[in-house]
Amino acid sequence: MAEPLLPAYGDGDREALRFGERSLTHRELAVAAGRLAERIRGHERIAVWATPTVETCVAVVAALRAGVPAVPINPKIGERELDHILTDSRPGLLLGGSHEPIPVEPAGTPEPLGPEPDGETPALIVYTSGTTGPPKGVVLPRRAIASNLDALAGAWEWTERDVVVHGLPLFHVHGLIIGVLGPLRRGGSVHHVGRFATAAVAGALHRDGTMVFGVPTMYHRLAEDCERDAELAAAVGRARLLVSGSAALPATDHARIARATGQRVVERYGMTETLMNTSVRASGERRPGTVGPPLDGVELRLVTDDGTRVAKREAIGEIEVRGPNLFLGYLNRPDATASVMRDGWFRTGDMAVLEPDGYLRIVGRRATDLIKSGGYKIGAGEIENALLEHPGVAEVAVTGQPDDDLGERIVAWVVPAGTPPTAEELSDHVARLLAPHKRPRVVRFLNALPRNEMGKVMKRALHG
Repeated sequence: MAEPLLPAYGDGDREALRFGERSLTHRELAVAAGRLAERIRGHERIAVWATPTVETCVAVVAALRAGVPAVPINPKIGERELDHILTDSRPGLLLGGSHEPIPVEPAGTPEPLGPEPDGETPALIVYTSGTTGPPKGVVLPRRAIASNLDALAGAWEWTERDVVVHGLPLFHVHGLIIGVLGPLRRGGSVHHVGRFATAAVAGALHRDGTMVFGVPTMYHRLAEDCERDAELAAAVGRARLLVSGSAALPATDHARIARATGQRVVERYGMTETLMNTSVRASGERRPGTVGPPLDGVELRLVTDDGTRVAKREAIGEIEVRGPNLFLGYLNRPDATASVMRDGWFRTGDMAVLEPDGYLRIVGRRATDLIKSGGYKIGAGEIENALLEHPGVAEVAVTGQPDDDLGERIVAWVVPAGTPPTAEELSDHVARLLAPHKRPRVVRFLNALPRNEMGKVMKRALHG
């Protein structure tokens, strides 16, 4: 019999979930999810209004117990996008929010788990952000979630003794699968702090937290506040592991956190369609700008435009991956699925180089971060990191814009720190650190960069 995706832990009196003052033990979660599973069983799929609450976790665990795929929905979603997702996925139930209530009745005796569904059975359907059209439903099977969480456990030395602290949304892979199902699969705990605040993270770490999951904007705030607050820095320094993902963490924030707390952040790299592909190991070198080697079971290669494998180290290529971590396809979109697969390899659209020791260094997205200027292929990420080393730069995004002479010119969008430096000063700074052909030809100053809910810069909004 296959191992359950989420073990029952029916007699576990240890805390499994904490959201503010509300909590459930593993035993209470098993009782509540078991009851709801009976109501869900028989539906083709359900949708969950994925608020950061105990109820959302109970509903998702119940769906997994029932063997029914769940569609987590952003509770701040707009009407048009919601209509698209519901029309596309056609859930039999929409649980949570102002829709059908999610009961949390933890008293009683847990029901035994039924037979574990086949590993290819869909577990979750997570909709992409829809940057290039309507959101697509990424169908994730049970074997992808189980194998990936186990690979992460090996990389991060993650056990049932760990308490994961985060404030991530529960309608994405990062917050829901890694940040909730990950601890539950280990038999550990998750402490969700609600809306991210450095004081809340410190409080959770003071209580019993051992690991922190976050995105770069969260670590940027932690870096700033830890530099000002020795008590906060000490609390963060006591964490066993700080993990950053969803976007690249600037080298400057790596350094600031290390100086203030003594901790070096672990970076990992993944996508909705692949879950996590690579990670720096807990016992490995935590080198800024890199996301470590492939996880156990994940194959990775870098290829040229025509699919030829990049022959030499430290040459830019597109990341392709294959392994048990891959999705089944896009719901109702065989055409879109076919377009991202090549001979069993998933084409990520991310550009990277492999360093001599096998660590992956991502330089950006093919569509927005690979700049072809003057005959060179240039990754926007390395220019952004160089600019962030300038004391007059608080935040930055680098894009390419059409240029009759160069093909594309490098444009830097800068949020200044204090008095803005001159464009010439920043251009010379990059030329000195990297190379003359990588210097920005245009510098535009902004009050803030456009970001989505996960803290990623929306480069398609930067133009002009």
